[in-house]
Amino acid sequence: MSTNFKNQMKEVMSLAWSFVKRNGFSMSEALKCAWANMKLKAQMKSKIVKFYFQKVDGTMREAYGTLCEKYMPTVTGNDKRAKNDTVQTYFDTERGEFRCFKKANLLKIA
Repeated sequence: MSTNFKNQMKEVMSLAWSFVKRNGFSMSEALKCAWANMKLKAQMKSKIVKFYFQKVDGTMREAYGTLCEKYMPTVTGNDKRAKNDTVQTYFDTERGEFRCFKKANLLKIA
């Protein structure tokens, strides 16, 4: 097995297990959500992606986001904030700023 595949599987399983512990998902739901998050992140690294997630207030939000360098402004300075593994940050192309959502609240990728 390639090292890349093992690392990807490790990331999916640890993300799924955190969904089970923190959000009360069944393992099946957690794995589906973890794979969707991995696919979204991979797609956002190469293009602008349309996806849906549930906001904290319960409403559904449609977002167009990317992690591709050519669509984002240049980031200056260094970020000393603590990293949070439960949220996914992205550059919102409609609003022109960085945003984030809870990984457990991802509904679907369009």
